[in-house]
Amino acid sequence: QVQLVESGGGLVQAGGSLRLSCAASGRTFSTYAMAWFRQAPGKEREFVGGINWSSVTHYIDSVKGRFTISRDNAKNTVYLQMNSLKPEDTAVYYCAARPIINVVTNLAAYPYWGQGTQVTVSS
Repeated sequence: QVQLVESGGGLVQAGGSLRLSCAASGRTFSTYAMAWFRQAPGKEREFVGGINWSSVTHYIDSVKGRFTISRDNAKNTVYLQMNSLKPEDTAVYYCAARPIINVVTNLAAYPYWGQGTQVTVSS
């Protein structure tokens, strides 16, 4: 069983930055693919980006060049650095994990989820 705990959300003005963290339990964290999803009010949860076991990253087009995902296997933590934030980035952000090395965009493929952290970007 893996437990995920996100932190770092908050309120920021457009153009600002936030860094989200996701701390994971478990001794096999380094072999897991990790992903960030987000869900805005009235919308479906969507894949934002992910990082595989060898730190290869994938992003949706709308965040490329603005968001960066990284992982620290020694700390069992994955990060989402968000720069140049826009009001349309406002959502609850979720960390997810799957015990397979590659990242996929389908949320059903991730058995482990954090509780979510709110990110609000004001215009």
